[in-house]
Amino acid sequence: MNVFPFCPHTATRLTKLALALSAFFSATLPAQESHGAHATADAPTLAPVVVTASSTDAPLEVSFDPKSAQQPLPAADGAALLKIIPGISIIRKGGANGDPVFRGMAASRLNILLDGEQILGGCGGRMDPPTAYIFPESYDRVTLLKGPQSVIHGPASAGVIMFEHRRQRFEQPGWKLDSSLTLGSFDRQDAFFDIKGGNARFYAEGIETYSHAGDYQDGDGREIHSRYQRHSTTGILGWTPDQDTRLELSAIQSDGEAAYADRGMDGSKFLRENYALKFEKAHIGNLLDKVEAQVYYNYIDHLMDNYSLRRASAMAMASNPDRETTGGRIAFTLSPADTLQLIVGGDWANNVHRGRSGGDEYSANYYRNNHRVEDARFADKALFAELSAQISDSGQIVTGLRGDWWKARDSRQSFNLGSTMMPDNRPNPSANHQRGKTLASGFVRYEHELADHGSAHIGLGHSERFPDFWELFTKEGIGQNNDASLSVFDTLNPEKTTQLDLGLTWENGPLQGFASVFYSKIDDYILIQSQYRKPAIGMGGAARSVTVARNVDATTWGGEAGMNYRFSPQWKGLASIAYVHGENDSDHHALGQIPPLEGRIGLDWESGAWSAGALLRLVAGQHRVARNEGNIVGQDVDKSSGFGVFSLNGSYRWSKTARIAFGIDNLFDKTYAEFISKSGETSMIQGYEQTTRVNEPGRTFWLRAQITLD
Repeated sequence: MNVFPFCPHTATRLTKLALALSAFFSATLPAQESHGAHATADAPTLAPVVVTASSTDAPLEVSFDPKSAQQPLPAADGAALLKIIPGISIIRKGGANGDPVFRGMAASRLNILLDGEQILGGCGGRMDPPTAYIFPESYDRVTLLKGPQSVIHGPASAGVIMFEHRRQRFEQPGWKLDSSLTLGSFDRQDAFFDIKGGNARFYAEGIETYSHAGDYQDGDGREIHSRYQRHSTTGILGWTPDQDTRLELSAIQSDGEAAYADRGMDGSKFLRENYALKFEKAHIGNLLDKVEAQVYYNYIDHLMDNYSLRRASAMAMASNPDRETTGGRIAFTLSPADTLQLIVGGDWANNVHRGRSGGDEYSANYYRNNHRVEDARFADKALFAELSAQISDSGQIVTGLRGDWWKARDSRQSFNLGSTMMPDNRPNPSANHQRGKTLASGFVRYEHELADHGSAHIGLGHSERFPDFWELFTKEGIGQNNDASLSVFDTLNPEKTTQLDLGLTWENGPLQGFASVFYSKIDDYILIQSQYRKPAIGMGGAARSVTVARNVDATTWGGEAGMNYRFSPQWKGLASIAYVHGENDSDHHALGQIPPLEGRIGLDWESGAWSAGALLRLVAGQHRVARNEGNIVGQDVDKSSGFGVFSLNGSYRWSKTARIAFGIDNLFDKTYAEFISKSGETSMIQGYEQTTRVNEPGRTFWLRAQITLD
């Protein structure tokens, strides 16, 4: 195994880091003093150890710094970054671009926001979930809000994940540099460079990221079709005329490619263009405390094909969808009394999805020669209000209401039941149909401070979710009339979740802990079922095996718990557990794509500039299976076996500005696959051995260097 390879073609992008990182290897590098008074408590600092668990400061909220080194291997995208949160699983498809799952809920049930913006991928098969366009180190904070317990971040049944930047005003002229370089097994190479500077009135920031990996091997040495390459460039300009006012303009462009082990195509382009304008004004007056406003534009241009990243088949095919999203938000924070805070506002988002397909450049039906055709259009407008009321020295009530006005249009004129090269077009029974729906969400929660030892809460929330693009436009229905059921656009109902949440955090001397549990009833749960048999269409045709979307009623319950215990100033232990149970009440069997019981045990040591840690991840087998049922990301394959994975890490800090971190993931080279992983048996990729599921990486070495200067 080539542990720390280096590809010459990455030199151009890594050159930008060379000057900063060269200082790292000097053991005499002095600590840097801050230039100017812009350093604040929110400024990111190098963590003393490798992060193996997230921080739970409030029962409903989990947060961490994505710039810190992590185990498993420091993440290359937003999904991999979330693995350290108890209750979150990742559906693996290859080396990158997995889909996060929280408490068994994935995709649109888990609202993902980037600085308040919504990003929607273009691929009908979820090659590019929102987290595929996230470069973790370029953000300052990641927060998970559990359950339908907030309305100001959009409707969300399982929760909200927010990736956020925290801008600093430069009180004095100054600058700051954050950079890192990561090398690892399987040709892993990551580079990150973030430089910012300004004065009391203006600031500017530039961010460059690069990530590359080859095909990884599982514990038995089998190569998994999983290589990828990603890069991004971000530019930010800001105006801060005073401490309470900020106007910011940002632009982001990124692209990449990724091989997939679970399907017949790979992603050869993931182009994203984003432009955003944000305004914030705080401490305005006695009643109106704060105003926040933003508008944004996102464009996704995605290409998938079966010839760029794998051995070409006899029939070259390509599909090139795109999606354009525009949106905005405005919110007012009011303080009518010392014990009351009211946030009112609204948000809106429109998106248009188009597609084109064909062969490669040697084909007469070259996809680039075909015009993109619109197939779907969505629009959502919403109003929200969230009130916090302090009712005693230790008690607070938080409640909120939200109304969403959804519209969708089916622009598809026909369906191709054949292939790209041998089409079999059928009329769309819902062509040009439009539908709209008014949906309501709300919650009420009581929070109680437990003296100096923690807090507790109990909350009841309700969320209504309109079917998303993947449910409404890429699946068939189950109607008796086969022609009519080609489209589910007119018949699929919105999903309605009602959930009870309880939580507790505590701290007593060296012991810190948290526990959160939930019970959820889901009416009209949108179930995705693959390999559904339908009769032939037309005379002499063959029966078809298709994927359908249908509504069922479901129940889920479970929770997460964890604790840290400091044995001494140098030693700290940690443990966590997560479990969820899902039931398909309509069909009287297990709900698909529910992860099994999982626990983590860790031990950390720190002494001066050195730190080290060990992490044991234990996952039970999953025997409650609903074969071929699940969500838009994947369906159950079969029962799974339990497994345990042991990993080690360490770090050394030369100074306040420089640190090196290193680790070994899956130390004993275990061969295993997650229960909710995609199937590896259907892709039949030439030159690769197929497995029941997409197996996880085997033993992985990694090394990460960080430099922070200001």
